[in-house]
Amino acid sequence: MKKLKVLGLLVATFVVGFLLGSAGASQANRQEDEYRYFRLLTDVFKTVKENYVGETSTRELIYGALNGMMKSLDPFSAFFTPEQYREFRQETGGEFGGVGIEIGMEKGRPIVISPIEGTPAHRAGLKSGDVIVEINGEDTSNMTLMDVVRRIRGKPGTKVTLTILRKGADRPVRVELERATIKVESVKWTKLEDVGYIRLSQFTEGVGKDVEKAVKGLTSQGVRGIILDLRNDPGGLLAEAINVSELFLKEGKLIVYTKTKKGEVSRYFARKKPILPENMPLVVLINRGSASASEIVAGALQDHKRAVIVGEKSFGKASVQNIIPLEDGSAIKLTVAHYYTPLGRLIDKKGIQPDVEVKMKEEEEEKLQEVIRQKRIQGASGLVLEPALDLQLRTAIEVIKRGYAHTGR
Repeated sequence: MKKLKVLGLLVATFVVGFLLGSAGASQANRQEDEYRYFRLLTDVFKTVKENYVGETSTRELIYGALNGMMKSLDPFSAFFTPEQYREFRQETGGEFGGVGIEIGMEKGRPIVISPIEGTPAHRAGLKSGDVIVEINGEDTSNMTLMDVVRRIRGKPGTKVTLTILRKGADRPVRVELERATIKVESVKWTKLEDVGYIRLSQFTEGVGKDVEKAVKGLTSQGVRGIILDLRNDPGGLLAEAINVSELFLKEGKLIVYTKTKKGEVSRYFARKKPILPENMPLVVLINRGSASASEIVAGALQDHKRAVIVGEKSFGKASVQNIIPLEDGSAIKLTVAHYYTPLGRLIDKKGIQPDVEVKMKEEEEEKLQEVIRQKRIQGASGLVLEPALDLQLRTAIEVIKRGYAHTGR
C-alpha cells in the first residue's frame, strides 16, 4: 500500500508541476485532461493490485502499460524490457540466427516489409505485404513487435513455422523455415552486356564504400550506364543512405531532411563530388519491398532528376526512430521525426511512384525466383540474374540503352 501512495504522490506531483507552469486557459484545460487520465491510470493500477485474483508484479504491470502505450503510436515504436533491450543490442551487430525478414506492425499484426536476399525467408518465397497470422501455431494478434521477433529468431538449424496471409489469397498458408546465421552481403555487382548492375540488399554499415567500389569497377570497364537495384531492400542506416546518394549527386545538393514535432529541421547534403560522370545514365529499381533508406536514395535521385526510377511503388516508410534507454535498463524505440525528399515530399504510407511503372504479376515473380533458386541449388555462386524473366530489370536496361535516363540535370 505504501508503494501505491508513493506512486500516486509522484504522479500527482508531476501533474501539478505541469499545471503550475501553464499559461492560458486552453493549455490549462489540456493539462487538466492529462491529470484526469494520469489519475485513471493510478486508479486502475490500485484496483488491480488490490483485487486481481492472481499474483501481480508491479514491474510487469508497469511494463505492460508502457508496452501498450508504445504499441498505440505506430508500427515502429516499441518498448523493450531490459532483457529485450540486451537482445536487441546483440542482434544489431550484423549477424544473428533467424530467417531473414524485416518486419513491421500493421493493424495489430506483424507484416513483412521485405525478405532479405539470400536468406531462408527469401528462398521460401515470402513477400512484402505478407501478414504473419501465426508463429508455430500461436496467434500473433496480441503480440508486440519484439514478441514476434523473439519467436521467429533462434538457434541456427532449428525450425519455425509461419502462417502467412497474402493479399488476394483465399486462405492462409503455412511455411516452415529453418533458421540460419543471417550475415548479409549487402552489395553485389556485375556487368550485363554493356550496362553496369549493382544490387544493394540492405543499408548496413559500410555499404557506401562498397557501392563506390562497384561504381568505380564498372565505369573502368566502359559501361554506358548504371542500374542500382533497391528492390526488396528494407533500408537500414540513414548515414549509409546519404553515403550512397552523394556518389551520384553534385556536391552541395540536398539529399534529405528530417522534421521533428517541435519543428526542428536537420538537413543532409552531398559533401563531395560524385564519382559517376554526370553524363552517364543512372536507373534505380524499386518495388513494394523498398523501404526507408532505399526510399531516401530513390527520392533524392528522382527529385534532382539524376536517375530514372523504374519498377513499382515503394513501401512508404518515412519515419525516424530513436532508441532511448531508461534508468532500469529498459528502453523505448520512439518515432521522433519524419524525413522528406529534397522537394519536400512526405512519402510516409504513400511510397515513391516510379517514373516508369513496370508491374510484375505474381506468377511472373514466382517463376523468376524459382529459376534463381534452382540455379543456386545447382551450384551457381555469387549474383544470379535472369534478365529474360525479370521484366523490371529488362526495362531498366532498355531505358539506359535508348537514352531515356536523366543525366545530371
